[in-house]
Amino acid sequence: MSDAARSRSLVVLGFASGLVFGFGLVLGGMTRPENILAFLDLGGLTNGSWDGRLMLVMGSAIAVFLPAWIFVSKRGRPLLAQKLAVPPDAPIDARLLGGAAIFGVGWGLAGYCPGPALVSLGAGLLDADILAPATIFVLAMIGGQRLVILSERRAPNDAAAAATQSQSACSPDAPDAAE
Repeated sequence: MSDAARSRSLVVLGFASGLVFGFGLVLGGMTRPENILAFLDLGGLTNGSWDGRLMLVMGSAIAVFLPAWIFVSKRGRPLLAQKLAVPPDAPIDARLLGGAAIFGVGWGLAGYCPGPALVSLGAGLLDADILAPATIFVLAMIGGQRLVILSERRAPNDAAAAATQSQSACSPDAPDAAE
């Protein structure tokens, strides 16, 4: 397969995967923050208001991913790349724990995480009730990413450099992913 054909295949596959992912989030109700907040509210277990749909969505994702991972692992490489780009092992450090805590607090307060927020932003063009909260979340997410980039530029150290390298290991322009 030529490089141009492989690039087109990757774009089409990525677009189709994104559509299926977005459709699954909408179908599962994951673009509605109230459904996520109802899952996270464990007090709802006692009064019957707890919503377990998020577990079904996660279980469905694992059921789709696991056979694909086993297939690729046995094959030794992905269908459209020479190597499987796997992020390097990274230590559990303060930066990782802090990021996880910020993610968890944001998820608990807003009822959004990045994937569903982006799908909600697109769906918000059809449903005004979700456009404003999704827009605010996405803008805050972009702002947070920019702050991290700026802080790493101002205080370069070995930990920040290592973190930047591990983050970029799965990017499309990483050497493994481009082959």
